[in-house]
Amino acid sequence: MIKKLLSLVFLLGAAGIGSARAVDLRPNIIFLLTDDQSTYSLGCYGNKDVKTPNIDSLSDDGITFDHHYNTTAICMASRANIMTGMYEYRTGCNFSGGPMQKAHWGQSYPMLLRKAGYVTAFAGKFGFVVDGQGLPETDFDRWGGGPGQTSYDTRKNKSMAKYAEKYPHASRSYGAFGGDFVKESAKGDRPFCLSISFKAPHRPVTPDPEYVDVYKGVVFTKPDNYGRQKGEHFSQQSQQGRQYERFISWGYKDNYDQVMAAYHAQIYGVDVAVGMIREAVKDAGVADNTVIIFTSDNGFFCGSHGYGSKVLPYEESASVPLIILDPRHKNSGKHLRSGALTANIDFAPTIMRLAGLDAPANIDGKSLLPLLDDAGAVIHESIKLINVWGTKETHSYSVVTKDHKYINWPWAGEGFEATEELYNLTKDKLELSNLAVNPEHEKTLNAMRKHYDQAVVDWREGVLDSNTYKSYGDNFDREYNWAENNGDQKKKPKRQNPSKR
Repeated sequence: MIKKLLSLVFLLGAAGIGSARAVDLRPNIIFLLTDDQSTYSLGCYGNKDVKTPNIDSLSDDGITFDHHYNTTAICMASRANIMTGMYEYRTGCNFSGGPMQKAHWGQSYPMLLRKAGYVTAFAGKFGFVVDGQGLPETDFDRWGGGPGQTSYDTRKNKSMAKYAEKYPHASRSYGAFGGDFVKESAKGDRPFCLSISFKAPHRPVTPDPEYVDVYKGVVFTKPDNYGRQKGEHFSQQSQQGRQYERFISWGYKDNYDQVMAAYHAQIYGVDVAVGMIREAVKDAGVADNTVIIFTSDNGFFCGSHGYGSKVLPYEESASVPLIILDPRHKNSGKHLRSGALTANIDFAPTIMRLAGLDAPANIDGKSLLPLLDDAGAVIHESIKLINVWGTKETHSYSVVTKDHKYINWPWAGEGFEATEELYNLTKDKLELSNLAVNPEHEKTLNAMRKHYDQAVVDWREGVLDSNTYKSYGDNFDREYNWAENNGDQKKKPKRQNPSKR
């Protein structure tokens, strides 16, 4: 690893020291984010049915992470977590929470890198607005972003209109935007930071017409946890949201191959765009000093356990791909993989560290750079997974460690019992066996409860000063008394023993 991340080489001109020109040798940084992409959508994560040559090549050249999580598995909150390095209860930024606070945005990685001399650009779905400001278009040197969900039709994305004729589908237009920005920035004497947020493969299902038939006729291998029978041990609470009915309404039950063909075709378009950007980096002569990070804002069930969509804390929804290529590093090109526990809150401190900056003291994430030196290093003992969006019954709080996941479903309203789930992710990555109902695993359950109880303390101590988020500090407490707090005197206090569901 290059020990000195911030280094300047002074070229002295003929006129002497007074005309010296400083060339900034800090690395260029490219952050690529997809929307709703599962890990098993990529060849480098073991799927032999798909074609993702450019992303797989990135994996070969860099390091691939197998235990990476989005701490809130929905786009708005996830993007806020990525930009700031903080958990959702710290930012309060989600569809039901509100916009990004201006103070938090001021400490985000795009703002701090630009202040530190980086040329910055953003293209794609931004995902949130800044309080009192809206979309922060003027906070980037080049802007190709858009409001809301943006569109797959490039013509409808105002900031990308110049690319519409040649690249009518948004995915490739972002590849072209990225390529142009790289080539232009490489001519200057400052490093650049490019952030691209692809809309794909988010619905509505809209593959690039150029690639709509790339999986025509393919019969896809279903994961071993596919279907409703493989989710019968999940909590009753998890079945109340739209994720449950979408197994049927989105076609996973009766039209699996066609649905997955379209889903993977959208990712194929992203793969092409990734290839465009990497080619531009090479052509611009900056490949040796450009770090590339590839990930997604959340995963996607795609029929696993009989669910569709995302949001819930199970693996297909909360765990996503992560690949980092730092060509300066001695371990690049060694096909390395890391099983270290990592999360989306780690991106901001990682990017800041790459730029030679110290991360703000109040953030939750940790730099991922030690894992490039030692793929087996530990940067987190546990990670929190949050859902306080959508149907209230589905609200949950979870903790993940290197080997286990503990989920608390606190809702104990009419017809429900508060439920615990425990999974051994080392032996049961597909989450097919809830160990919380097995007395043989009581010791592990109690250990994970301690991690969880500390996570509740962290929530209470770090929560944004908002009544909405503050209340969950009580709701998620395992001792919370639903009878006392919901006016139903017939109900008993929440039990310590695991549910039998």
